[in-house]
Amino acid sequence: MSPSPVPAVIAVVIHEDRALLVRRANPPDAGLWGFPGGKIEFGETVRAAATRELLEETGVHADAQDVITTLDILVPDPYGAVRQHYILIAVCCRWISGEPVAGDDALEAGWFPVTDLEHDKLAMSADVGAIARRAQALAANSP
Repeated sequence: MSPSPVPAVIAVVIHEDRALLVRRANPPDAGLWGFPGGKIEFGETVRAAATRELLEETGVHADAQDVITTLDILVPDPYGAVRQHYILIAVCCRWISGEPVAGDDALEAGWFPVTDLEHDKLAMSADVGAIARRAQALAANSP
């Protein structure tokens, strides 16, 4: 249990209208599909953390771009009190090279069409579909 929020990143990679997702091995969200990511290390920038976590979890190389949004993830204890608080910083990353292979704390990794990212089609972490659509729109508007 941590008395302070834990800063973490998620690397949002959209390539050819597909989002790169991993199936998480560890809590929170173990077994659910989401973006590669993890805790920011002391002295590490948000962009550096996003590219490091992406490479560790998938083997994919990307260039971290802009922050898309932030998410508060509140993990309750059995009595409903907040046990853990994560602040996830979603970073749009431009794919450079590599095909995803699950590594680090990912069970699986793969590309998913953004149009298929609905909760009734795939068990996903919070806001994955909305964040992927936002990243896709940003990518479409960049040079």
